[in-house]
Amino acid sequence: MSVVNSPLSDGDRTLVGHALQGALVDLVDLSLISKQVHWNVVGPRFRSVHLQLDEVVDTARRHADTVAERASAIGVPPDGRAATVAKTSGIGEVQDGWIEDGEVVRTLVTALAAVIGRMRERIAATAEPDPVSQDILIGLTAELEKHHWMFQAESR
Repeated sequence: MSVVNSPLSDGDRTLVGHALQGALVDLVDLSLISKQVHWNVVGPRFRSVHLQLDEVVDTARRHADTVAERASAIGVPPDGRAATVAKTSGIGEVQDGWIEDGEVVRTLVTALAAVIGRMRERIAATAEPDPVSQDILIGLTAELEKHHWMFQAESR
């Protein structure tokens, strides 16, 4: 049951809601993973990587809120609970303890590539049923791709 009347048909709302929920989970997990390695990075590039990770966290958190609110606006209750994120995220786990800066960079390149790949699938899936949600996904993917580029450049 939806307490919000959506401008979308039931089928379109379900499809778009699924895309937005997946995006939300990926963004919440990306922010958590980025913060975890942010606290544990060590090495000669500590400061630059440490600061770059905060930028990823900020992007993920800002867009997570936008995505969750869009889901609510179309009548789909967003679920960002820790258990939901743990069960449904497509991002791999990160190691515990201190992590060398080079490994942190590789971890973020891999995590961002995974999220970007799924975001692009969601962009394609939402094109017809809801261009408004698609536009949100396009904007956030552009920012994630910028971070991906910067971490790749950091690893060269």
